[in-house]
Amino acid sequence: MKVLCAMLLVTGLFGAFVPGSLAAEAWTEQFVMDKSDLASSGTNPYFILEPGYQLYLKSEDGDLTITVLNETKVVDGVETRIVEERETESGKLIEVSRNYFAISKKNNSVFYFGEDVDTYKDGKVTGHGGSWHAGVNGAKAGLMMPGIVLVGSRYYQEVAPKTAMDRAEIVSLSESLTVRAGTFKNVLKTEETTPLEPGVKEHKYYAAGVGLLKDGDMRLVRYGYVK
Repeated sequence: MKVLCAMLLVTGLFGAFVPGSLAAEAWTEQFVMDKSDLASSGTNPYFILEPGYQLYLKSEDGDLTITVLNETKVVDGVETRIVEERETESGKLIEVSRNYFAISKKNNSVFYFGEDVDTYKDGKVTGHGGSWHAGVNGAKAGLMMPGIVLVGSRYYQEVAPKTAMDRAEIVSLSESLTVRAGTFKNVLKTEETTPLEPGVKEHKYYAAGVGLLKDGDMRLVRYGYVK
């Protein structure tokens, strides 16, 4: 009965949902959302969508800076917040992406409406692979972070056929992780896959009140608001 109640609760939050333990092949890709309920700013425990918030992650070979910009963009009829990601490798810029998110005012679920990607080589833009927008060529908004997280939930973060189909499964809410930014407990761990690259798996870790702690080899160094 408790499992059924949890399923019904989450269904009301972001559409049909079936925990992985009950249906191993089920991935939620249809999300019931009222566009009038979506805002371009707000806070999810694991995803802060407020202008000026920044995460800086670093690996041995590069770094990743994620900044919530004081800019918005209308995508598929929704005013979304632009989150910029700048990635370097060996000190050289390799990619800049402008990602479009909106957050539910009712339950804090964060939805992903697409991105514009610039890839770089020797300081010059060489391509835009992975770019997509909800409402264009059959693409639809995905779920980046649910308002209520449950172990076993499996959902598409991107729904852009043949272009971007990343999906995530919440595998733990009780991880402990130490990075340069600090030691964190009760960390959320996801496993990300995509049908476009069968067999490839990545893990990400999130701390409540902070956001992304670890993405592959990238680990959080600092976080907070910048001018």
